[in-house]
Amino acid sequence: MRSAMMVAIAATIGNLLQGWDNATIAGAIVYITEDFDLGSSLEGLVVAMSLIGATAITTCSGAISDWIGRKPMLIASSVLYFVSGLVMVWSPNVYVLCIARLLDGFGIGLAVTLVPLYISETAPADIRGSLNTLPQFLGSGGMFLSYCMVFGMSLMNSPNWRLMLGVISIPSIIYFALTVFYLPESPRWLVSKGRMLEAKKVLQQLRGTEDVSGEMALLVEGLGIGGETSIEEYIIGPADELADDQEPADKDKIRLYGPEEGLSWVARPVTGQGSLISLVSRQGSMVNQGVPLMDPLVALFGSVHEKFPETASTRSMLFPNFGSMFSTADPRVKTEQWDEESLQREGEGYASDAAGGDSDDNLHSPLISRQATSLEKDLVPPASHGSVLSMRRHSSLMQGTGETVGSTGIGGGWQLAWKWSEKEGGDGKKEGGFKRVYLHQEGGPGSRRGSLLSLPGGDVPAEAEFIQAAALVSQPALYSKELIDQHPVGPAMVHPSETASKGPIWAALFEPGVKHALFVGIGIQILQQFSGINGVLYYTPQILEEAGVEVLLEDLGLSTESSSFLISAFTTLLMLPCIAIAIKLMDIAGRRTLLLTTIPVLVVSLIILIIANLVSLGTVLHAALSTICVIIYFCVFVMAYGPIPNILCSEIFPTRVRGLCIAICALVYWIGDIIVTYSLPDLLDSIGLAGVFGIYAVVCVISFIFIFLKVPETKGMPLEVITEFFAVGARQVAAAKSE
Repeated sequence: MRSAMMVAIAATIGNLLQGWDNATIAGAIVYITEDFDLGSSLEGLVVAMSLIGATAITTCSGAISDWIGRKPMLIASSVLYFVSGLVMVWSPNVYVLCIARLLDGFGIGLAVTLVPLYISETAPADIRGSLNTLPQFLGSGGMFLSYCMVFGMSLMNSPNWRLMLGVISIPSIIYFALTVFYLPESPRWLVSKGRMLEAKKVLQQLRGTEDVSGEMALLVEGLGIGGETSIEEYIIGPADELADDQEPADKDKIRLYGPEEGLSWVARPVTGQGSLISLVSRQGSMVNQGVPLMDPLVALFGSVHEKFPETASTRSMLFPNFGSMFSTADPRVKTEQWDEESLQREGEGYASDAAGGDSDDNLHSPLISRQATSLEKDLVPPASHGSVLSMRRHSSLMQGTGETVGSTGIGGGWQLAWKWSEKEGGDGKKEGGFKRVYLHQEGGPGSRRGSLLSLPGGDVPAEAEFIQAAALVSQPALYSKELIDQHPVGPAMVHPSETASKGPIWAALFEPGVKHALFVGIGIQILQQFSGINGVLYYTPQILEEAGVEVLLEDLGLSTESSSFLISAFTTLLMLPCIAIAIKLMDIAGRRTLLLTTIPVLVVSLIILIIANLVSLGTVLHAALSTICVIIYFCVFVMAYGPIPNILCSEIFPTRVRGLCIAICALVYWIGDIIVTYSLPDLLDSIGLAGVFGIYAVVCVISFIFIFLKVPETKGMPLEVITEFFAVGARQVAAAKSE
């Protein structure tokens, strides 16, 4: 995972520059006001211009990133940081300075919006949450470094605010070099544009392995938006070891082939309840659950995590070694590449498996293998392609009728599979159906009957004869009904480049699953902004001054400004170990658990601050309580409620509209930031500090309720599976309302 981690750290430098800028302008504005003799309105405008710029650029950044890619937008962000720094150094008057701050805001807006998206699309599912907490860590680290710089410069006889602001151009050069020469383009975006070879090379670099066929197939499946998905349940076990009373009709079985010749499993749908808990009954209980108003989606995600084997967090227990199933081809064999740069189709647009071979470069192998069809008997791959693939084709033919499936591990304990079934039509012709299946083991091994069976690979206990697996079954993303009549042999698939959109897919925003995800994303962003972080930041200097910290520092010979900068640096420094803890826990405890655990602490901290301002506690006690509560609030906020809204928003939207949807959520974030920041002085005048903190406490309580009822747990799940669950959950909600 080292490559994915280094890529995430490099991308997050944009957030470090954001934190650097936020702290620098907070210090430099004191000297800017003196130099230009600014009034309060112009002073506020200089500070606010970056916020205005970030809000403005966010309105179009997502759609553009879906169009031209994530990497060009990150490059643009680094260029804007650099140019704005140069202009701020040169600024002859306040108006040029405002233009420079606007450009700086453009860079900030691109970084804040797109870095979490980029990390989510490049990180493995098992560490995605931890890597996506890095923006919070480096942002706070940038603030700390900037405050230290400003503090050091404030000790000079005549501090130079132009130099303070212009220093940002130096790290922005490093950021530019990394975005241009080191950061790869998002593999998910490349697949969405049909650039399959580039996507494969990027994945190989990020994962440190040559075999990425399973994840490549997953990225293709992630191109779908909407579609009907059914939740099914299977019993999966050795081909000949399931009891006769569990043997369904032959047409219902799905045969799974392992990496060794002669080794196979059979998956059979659960037709009776027995001792197993079927997903059908679980779906029904989702509507009539014990917690009123809870979103069925939360229960659906929760049921997966409740039954998630502890040992499956990094490697699936379903089918050991299946990840190598499609990667046994000889890399020296030159094959047709299913890529827009060298797209060659035979037979009116349908590639030949015989001509293309079974190289994992050729995505027809795992995606549209026609192994189950009766007309494939003469298609024998070259001997150099290994015995596994030969076994795979011929085993499926020797097994007779029924369904066959090719499966690959996709992370987080999930498997991606396809099944092709053939049935006799009314006119005697064979009709086929092609389905994509996401499989997930439901807890440990199932019942044990008969003799013990030893399975190779070591992941499934030797005494286990079968396991229970949940399945999300849907039509593949690139399935084309129009091609069926032209190509009766095998499933009909189109190339991703043929479905690539030249612009944002606005109609997709009205898909039930996307609307559901937007509701969650927008809701948590609004509530985060109104939960009090800006107000507490605004009040911190006053609290610390009352505590006597500033007076103590002034007694040591520091000026008022220098004391303020040092206090801010110390406060920011305290955040870093707390964020480091969050990085560790994000993929262990999970996003939802961290939020539900930390928000009550925020509420208690705010209530104590309210009491301290309403009740006469004495100067010392008041200052001590206020200082402790502020520090606790900061540290707890940055552990969960700070980074998690952006993490969630980068996980819950489909690939084709992920940039657009994240931009919508980010726009809500910036608008909320503007409202809270500029309404705070008026609120303080009208209802006082206790009233403001009271509002924040109420919003935190509402946040807890909203998260408990509406926000699902997404840790360890592939992005494509998360979006599929949102689609299922949205339909479940609609079905519940119609009853």
